[in-house]
Amino acid sequence: MIDWLQRHMLPCAFKQLFGIDCPGCGFQRSFIALLRGNFAISFSLYPATILVLVAATVSLLDMRYHFDTKYAIKKKLLIFTLSVIFVSYVNKMVSLYLIH
Repeated sequence: MIDWLQRHMLPCAFKQLFGIDCPGCGFQRSFIALLRGNFAISFSLYPATILVLVAATVSLLDMRYHFDTKYAIKKKLLIFTLSVIFVSYVNKMVSLYLIH
């Protein structure tokens, strides 16, 4: 199944239109590395992969079981996840386009 996922990755429309990576570029490759058990490679490809998966899982569980009635957990998790995505994206863009 992992090989099938790797052969059927979706192309990034943002990158095709603008020629630069989007904030989500690398997630699919990172997820596949995570499925293969390569945590270090997964983190290096997209540092927020595990956070995105945890946030999605928490959101799905909350939709089903309504344990986060004040949305405190989801808010903090979302802010932290978006912060990691933002910082890693800025770092990636600086290292790809400004340092060279």
